[in-house]
Amino acid sequence: MTDRAYLDPTLSTAERIEDLLARMTLPEKVGQMLQLNAMEDVQHLVEDLHAGSILHASPERLTQAMDLATRTRLGIPLLVGEDCIHGHSFFPGATIYPTQLGMASSWNQELVERVARASAVEISTTGVHWTFSPVLCITRDLRWGRVGETFGEDPYLIGELASAMVRGYQGSGLDDPTAVLACAKHFAGYSETQGGRDASEADLSRRNLRSWFLPPFERVAREGCRTFMIGYQSIDGVPITANRWLLREVLREEWNYTGTLVTDWDNVGRMVWEQKVCADYAEAAARAVRAGNDLVMTTPEFFEGAQEAIARGLLTEAEIDAAVRRILTLKFDLGLFEDPRRPDPARQAATIGQADHVALNLEIARRGLVLLNNDGILPLLPDAVADADGRAVPTTPAAPLRIAVVGPNADDADAQLGDWAGGSGQADWLAEGHPGHLTRTVLDGLRALVPEDWTIAHALGARIAEFGPNPNGPLLPDGQPAPQVVLPARPDPELLRDAVAVAGQADLVVAVVGDTIGLIGESRSTATLELVGGQIALLDALAATGKPLVVIVISSKPQVLPQSAIDASALVQAFNPGMRGGQALAELLLGLIEPSGRLPVTIPRHVGQQPVYYNQLRGQHGDRYADLTQEPQFVFGEGRSYSRVRYSDLRVLTPRRGPEDTVRATVTLTNEGLRPVRETVQVYIRDLVTSTTWADKELKSHRQVDLAPGESVQLALELPAEACTLVDADGRRVVERGDFHLLVGPSSRDTDLLSAPFTLA
Repeated sequence: MTDRAYLDPTLSTAERIEDLLARMTLPEKVGQMLQLNAMEDVQHLVEDLHAGSILHASPERLTQAMDLATRTRLGIPLLVGEDCIHGHSFFPGATIYPTQLGMASSWNQELVERVARASAVEISTTGVHWTFSPVLCITRDLRWGRVGETFGEDPYLIGELASAMVRGYQGSGLDDPTAVLACAKHFAGYSETQGGRDASEADLSRRNLRSWFLPPFERVAREGCRTFMIGYQSIDGVPITANRWLLREVLREEWNYTGTLVTDWDNVGRMVWEQKVCADYAEAAARAVRAGNDLVMTTPEFFEGAQEAIARGLLTEAEIDAAVRRILTLKFDLGLFEDPRRPDPARQAATIGQADHVALNLEIARRGLVLLNNDGILPLLPDAVADADGRAVPTTPAAPLRIAVVGPNADDADAQLGDWAGGSGQADWLAEGHPGHLTRTVLDGLRALVPEDWTIAHALGARIAEFGPNPNGPLLPDGQPAPQVVLPARPDPELLRDAVAVAGQADLVVAVVGDTIGLIGESRSTATLELVGGQIALLDALAATGKPLVVIVISSKPQVLPQSAIDASALVQAFNPGMRGGQALAELLLGLIEPSGRLPVTIPRHVGQQPVYYNQLRGQHGDRYADLTQEPQFVFGEGRSYSRVRYSDLRVLTPRRGPEDTVRATVTLTNEGLRPVRETVQVYIRDLVTSTTWADKELKSHRQVDLAPGESVQLALELPAEACTLVDADGRRVVERGDFHLLVGPSSRDTDLLSAPFTLA
């Protein structure tokens, strides 16, 4: 037995916390609120600063820090966090899935939940308890460097997929040894940037926040997401870190959220040295704690600042205690006092990169590929089947093809993995990036899967960019490495000649273009959306050969494409499709799988069309620029299949309903092609007259339906009237009575949607 009641697992969590709090000194309490960067001296963090949490710890430093924590006066275990954004991307051999934007292209909640569950199983073996995922930011300005981390531009779809991811991470409960804490970020409005610049002032009213940015967060808060991460930016001049209205009045009081809040990287420090709204760290600590923050990420100055704030009367120890209670609640609920959940080599050997995770990775990569154009050239083998090794085998005689695979992303593993992965630079213990042999590039996939009598030739064709030192110095003011400056590559005549020569000997050209690691991520927003470097010259040269051209775009976000790509025989958007993306793309081209992905974002024709998201407010003069259409290149929800599905006979069965009723309708879908199809049926509403300006249409529901060739089904649709809401001039979300249109079809484009009226009376 022990006289330390907080170590007694038979007591309630509340009893254990109060006993432990009574034993803690003020420095120990403040230390519990620190989440510190473990890339350096972990002994100082644990022994001197009493850190309650660490992040960015290599496997070796993580074990050392846990050992040190057990030897502290009270033996309070560490809470270990990491950016396991799409798999445990900083652990060698772990399964790296498509980025969130790639997953969102599947429009499939069940798959996303399975990905998060499999990720948690791997993460939980490595000593990490907490993943800083999912991202609930809404894509608005495509120049922003973090578009690829989002689920796209629609609040409804974000809420569906984020909720699925939270369920997957947290599993059946935190007492499950394979559960990890989910973290909804970045709360809130972080993605509403000025000029696409990262962490700039978000010019948002409270009504605007309630209309679009808060609903996904409210959903996961009410569904049990245990932690929230606070955004970098300010709104109406108030940093989110110090925004009492958002953190206390809305999140804590209105939504009754009892979970734990963590700042983003050095948010508290930024109020002093960057935003300059606080004179010193004592003032910054007081404002952050009083606003409602619990854990303070990578601001070591908070340790002295918070204690000074108490001495100066800016903060009370009771306010520190409230934050520490929420932090300790996580630790007790995870059972860390009984089992610190240290790295487990035996479990790692059994689970990291296991076969069913690899298969799941391939499955979601397949479902996230979006076919945007196709003149009939695809699939290359309409009647192929896969042999035991996955290689395509024609069932009827077919002439062998010579395929030229060209482009800077045709054989680039890091481009497929995207940001927050081995090669993206955030992990100093993965100097060589993620083990390259685990990733299948497009070139790998085609070489492995084409019939044995086909020929694959390869040429680089173009380079995207080189990267030079930041002219302002190697470090940012917060001590992080400054991102390198992009130096776009010039078209290389020799590379172009090689590519054209290879294309000239081929029957078909597959060009793989897009962006690269140095062009994506935090502090890496771009002023343009055009393909960088020699890629446009390459596509133009390939188009000029007259050979059939298939263009694949592997990119973190939508790119403005040249006419040579738009006019290609086929165009596929893959975003960052993960470790198995190259195999999935090869299967798609050959016809071993059916294309079923749909765009979760809009793709513009020109960067000057920003913003292009589909659910913009009504009311502008005209519908175009003087010099350019406002019509995007490809719309939200768009994506083709190798078949054709006809929508017909949309009927609202309940044309007049009350605000607490359900609108019921039916629509008929017919597969008029010769191949099976997975169709994503999208249900939008249009409120014809609103008390405040509102979006012309909003996605409210979606269903995925499998149809055999020639099959016709009548699909029943249900939409709760309470989903037909808007935020009124007083900031209240209400159902307004009046006339609506139900819109059903395969994309958000008006010409793709059937319409039927209904009334909320």
